[in-house]
Amino acid sequence: MTGRGNPRLAGGLGRFVRSTRPDQPLPPGLERFLEKPVPVAAGERCEMCNEAIAEEHSHVVNLESRALLCTCRPCYLLFTDRAAGGGKYAAVPERYLFDPDFTLSDAQWDEFQIPVKMAFFFVNSVLGQTVAFYPSPAGATESMLPADTWDEMMAANPLFANLVPDVEALLVYKRNKVYECFLAPIDACYELVGHVRMNWKGFDGGQEAWEAIDGFFDGVRSRSRLVSTP
Repeated sequence: MTGRGNPRLAGGLGRFVRSTRPDQPLPPGLERFLEKPVPVAAGERCEMCNEAIAEEHSHVVNLESRALLCTCRPCYLLFTDRAAGGGKYAAVPERYLFDPDFTLSDAQWDEFQIPVKMAFFFVNSVLGQTVAFYPSPAGATESMLPADTWDEMMAANPLFANLVPDVEALLVYKRNKVYECFLAPIDACYELVGHVRMNWKGFDGGQEAWEAIDGFFDGVRSRSRLVSTP
C-alpha cells in the first residue's frame, strides 16, 4: 500500500547497469533497476519516521490522543504488536466483515440517541468502555451509549464479539429501512466522517452528500467478507 523511491535514478543503481550501447540488452534481472518508482504525492510522509509514502497507506492509532497517524509499511508492521512502543500505539487492521443477518430494532437505535442514519461503535481501551460516534458537519460527534442496549445488540449479533479494541469498529448504516452492519477498520469510519464534513449542505445534507455516503458504503460492502451465523 505504500510507495517510495527517488524519481531520479541518476547517481543511484541505474548508473551501474546502463549499457554503453543503446541496442545492447541488459543482463537478465537488471532491468528492474531502471524501472520508474511509484510516484509519491508531495507532502505525504510517514508521521513516525518521515519516510515518503504513497497516497494509499496504512495508519496507526495513538491510543492516548486518539489521533490517526499516516505511516509507512515498516512502521505499521511494528505496531501490529500491541506491546511495541510501550502499548501507546496500535496498527489499524485491514479487516472488513459484513453480517447479512445483523439485527437491530428502531427502538434500540432510538435509545442510542443518534440523530442520523449512521454511526460507529468501538472499544476505547483507555476508558475501558465502548463509545459511539456519528458523522456530522462538525466532525465525529460522540453520543452517550446506554450499556444495556449495547449489550443487547451484541448478544443478538455474536459474530462481532471479537472486535479489536481501539482499531476496529462496528459501522452501522440504516438504508431502505434496514440496518446494515460492518466490522471495519477505524480509519474507514473517519473516512466517512470526512465525506460528511466535505459534502453536507443544509439541514438534510443534500443530494451530493448522500451520493458520497451511499458510494462509501457500497465500497465498504465490496471489500467485506461475508459472515453469517451457522
